[in-house]
Amino acid sequence: MKKVSLAILISLGAVTGAAYAQESGVTMSTDPARAADVEQRAQELQNRQQAMESAPAPMKHHKSSPHHKKSAKADASSS
Repeated sequence: MKKVSLAILISLGAVTGAAYAQESGVTMSTDPARAADVEQRAQELQNRQQAMESAPAPMKHHKSSPHHKKSAKADASSS
């Protein structure tokens, strides 16, 4: 009996969560000022993305691995 009660409780919680998620989603507005604000923010985001895409990527330096190592023979012969 406890398993059935627990299963019902969990399923009710899931249904409640799904209903809440659907309510707090997208809302519709016919206010022209609000629409203009949203369009302006969208344009700013688009401009920012285009600026980041056109900017050159910074060069990465790998300091942890040396590029060229001299061999032990080369060190001994140069001394």
